[in-house]
Amino acid sequence: MKDTKPPHKDAYTLILEAIEAGVYKAGDRLVESELAERLGVSRTPVREALQRLETQSMLHRDGRSLIVASLDHTQLSELYVVRGELEGLAARLAAQHATEEEIRVLRTMVDEDRRLTGADPRALSRANRRFHKQIHLACHNRFLVQQLDLVHRSMALMATTSFAAEGRDEVGLDEHDRIVRAIEARDAEAAYQAMRTHISRAFETRLRVDAGELRLR
Repeated sequence: MKDTKPPHKDAYTLILEAIEAGVYKAGDRLVESELAERLGVSRTPVREALQRLETQSMLHRDGRSLIVASLDHTQLSELYVVRGELEGLAARLAAQHATEEEIRVLRTMVDEDRRLTGADPRALSRANRRFHKQIHLACHNRFLVQQLDLVHRSMALMATTSFAAEGRDEVGLDEHDRIVRAIEARDAEAAYQAMRTHISRAFETRLRVDAGELRLR
């Protein structure tokens, strides 16, 4: 009988997911022994995972401690510039290369995510990550997907999601709809521009939240 148990996640993946979920936030100290106990693994894979995350600039060292890193304004701006270009390219390629099945999955995601309007921002954030990941896969370019994975790993260092800003959820989902409509029409340029606009407005929202112009739900 075939084993249907979900694949085992290693310490690196578990710690990264905890950072993405906000369990560990910027400035938090990650203690090897505590992580090993919490994850139910030995200290060796935790030590290796922490070293890997430090190499990827997800953690920084403060004496003998490892701290979850944060992004300053300049780093945030640089990240969104790169994200806008790479996400736009992924949408362009998805319009050209996505299968009909992949496009239907994207359309279903947009329609189902409408139900989350006004819901827990964390649920919207998870839905948003799932939507973007599906576009990455639909672009059918493994090297672009690798670079986008690096970008989204760094996005995990942000303390809040732009979907937590008042009014952003409905607008953001409208933007998702425009992206998918362009992909459905196989209009590569429209898909690129719709995605670039989406990322630009998400960045603007984040800046307005940081400046105190917008409130978080």
